[in-house]
Amino acid sequence: MSNVVIVGAQWGDEGKGKVVDVLTERADVVVRFQGGNNAGHTLVVGGEKTVLHQIPSGILHPRVKCVVGNGVVVNLEVFLEEIAKLRAKNVKVTPDNLLVSDRAHLIMPYHQRIDIAREKGAGEAKIGTTGRGIGPTYEDKMARKGLRLCDLLDEKVFDAKLRAQLEEKNHYLEKRLGAEPFTFDEVADKFHTLAKEIRAFVGSTAPLLDREMRAGKSVLFEGAQGAQLDVDHGTYPYVTSSSTVAGGACTGAGVGPTWIDAVIGISKAYTTRVGSGPFPTELTDAVGDALRKKGSEFGSTTGRPRRCGWLDTVVVRDAARVNGLTGVTLMKMDVLSGTDPVRICTGYEIDGKVVDEVPASLEVLERAKPVYEDHPGWTEDLTGLTTFDALPNTAKSYVRRVEELIKTPVVMISVGPNRSETIVLQDPFAMPKRWQGK
Repeated sequence: MSNVVIVGAQWGDEGKGKVVDVLTERADVVVRFQGGNNAGHTLVVGGEKTVLHQIPSGILHPRVKCVVGNGVVVNLEVFLEEIAKLRAKNVKVTPDNLLVSDRAHLIMPYHQRIDIAREKGAGEAKIGTTGRGIGPTYEDKMARKGLRLCDLLDEKVFDAKLRAQLEEKNHYLEKRLGAEPFTFDEVADKFHTLAKEIRAFVGSTAPLLDREMRAGKSVLFEGAQGAQLDVDHGTYPYVTSSSTVAGGACTGAGVGPTWIDAVIGISKAYTTRVGSGPFPTELTDAVGDALRKKGSEFGSTTGRPRRCGWLDTVVVRDAARVNGLTGVTLMKMDVLSGTDPVRICTGYEIDGKVVDEVPASLEVLERAKPVYEDHPGWTEDLTGLTTFDALPNTAKSYVRRVEELIKTPVVMISVGPNRSETIVLQDPFAMPKRWQGK
């Protein structure tokens, strides 16, 4: 048994869904531990693409149990739509292989309306949210005003809490944001119906995970977004509203840190970012356009074009530190084929001084100028390669230099979108057995 956490090592969209799908072959349980339907994981199996927003990527493996942890905020309509789409593809989705925490918070219609109205009113100062109500839902959670799935399963409790929230939220929508309010009946009727549809999938997930791990089963923890979008450790305020780093797996799933055996960070071989915020290595020239086109860099949730730039090892090294990474998976190496030279950012020059960490101050980071190393590129097509030795020498040198700079071994390399287009250098699950505490 080995328990592995998968986290993003950049600003999200690194390809975590594919890695989870590949590693699920070795897992018994896959857990999503934070975020909401603002995240999208794209899986390509047998040439067929599946995009998931809330259901764990392990759902494509029928023998695996999938868990949505307490740290996730859930849009029930989207969740049920995903189930329907998966079943239409003959994917098994039942309460036997999918369970949602009864402690997970609900994304309510007023959260989405508040999110959209705020962004619209912020103008140039907008954060660049997806408008799906994620931030306002986490705000209510921390303010101890949120509605949880356990509330929804008791109609009397839910209705009482909903009335109290609508009184406050309608006043805020009308008087502060100039947006339309909600009636109690329109919200309550919708959620009473949703409660009937979701009830069978709701349960106590943390005790389930404890039982599975004590029985010697392997658990894969699936994060959303990336370390630089963490509300504590990212490029604040241009971040998401949850803890995207490995520590969030413990709080968001209800397991102790001593159960975690490995933490794998996912990084592209270059860098992308969606939405507003600082991006020191961003390319606004033809090279950036070429990376976007070749890498199909458009958001799986919003369709927004991603900003593209050279690999920033300051960012990935920062992720290695805050997550305690035991390995890194380097994604989309195939996209760099034909690019020469390939550049790596090794530090930032800020006010005449070179630094090797991401500063906390946004204003300071905005002044950062990337310090680059140039490396010779390669022209060979990497798709279809299955071993590290088969890579061109310049590609191998690039990987080894990245390892040196981030002080973390590269354990997997993706050379194409399909599940099979992955070079595994070290199996994250191949770790010593630990005491089970039976």
